[in-house]
Amino acid sequence: MTYCVGVLLNDGLVLASDSRTHAGVDNFASFCKMTVLERAGDRVLVLLSSGNLAGTQAITSLLKQKGDVKEGPANLWTARTMFDVALLVSDAMREIERRDKPYLEKSDLVFNASFILGGQVRGEGARLFRIYAEGNFIEASAETPFLQTGEAKYGKPILDRVITPPTSLSDASKCVLVSFDSTMRSNLSVGMPIDLVCYERDILAVRKRRRFDQGDPYFSSLSKQWSEGVRTVFKQLPELEW
Repeated sequence: MTYCVGVLLNDGLVLASDSRTHAGVDNFASFCKMTVLERAGDRVLVLLSSGNLAGTQAITSLLKQKGDVKEGPANLWTARTMFDVALLVSDAMREIERRDKPYLEKSDLVFNASFILGGQVRGEGARLFRIYAEGNFIEASAETPFLQTGEAKYGKPILDRVITPPTSLSDASKCVLVSFDSTMRSNLSVGMPIDLVCYERDILAVRKRRRFDQGDPYFSSLSKQWSEGVRTVFKQLPELEW
């Protein structure tokens, strides 16, 4: 299991992913689930992955390999729009599924890989997509400014209460980290390190990127203050009259 979230704001994008993967209760490991591709002045693409690790790694590698080909069909570096990039990710997912599905079925396994794609291609605004395991996808909007994948339910309430398109990148980054803190408190299958990218609209370069490891001073302080603040506000709630 994993947890990934992307937020689309007037000022840009915030994207984050955890790093925990496991194959049973006694086999935990950490793998980065965030892929950042950028060509300064032309495009920034951020891909967050959840699901079967072998599948998501194969899809990401396939996209990168096709991007190295100078001529031929459109690839990550030549796609004209973020919508076209989402189509490329979808096509790669289906290609890997066709290859692996028959062999997975022999072990009663199901191909399961999904992605959050965010970024900006020169000539259009920043965009954010949630690409499902079947290869179809949805796009974030002013009405739905954030998208999640993986273990989403624990971290959703704070996002619902705080995130709107005018929210600042700084506040959205804090909100996303609180969302991860809430998720990790309730589900052991989500864990640090947390990778975070804050992309400023129209910059066409990644200038703000952080990894929060276990014991990170800022994240620990954020978690502590949030917990204490929630308890303080709870105590101030009006008493129930019977």
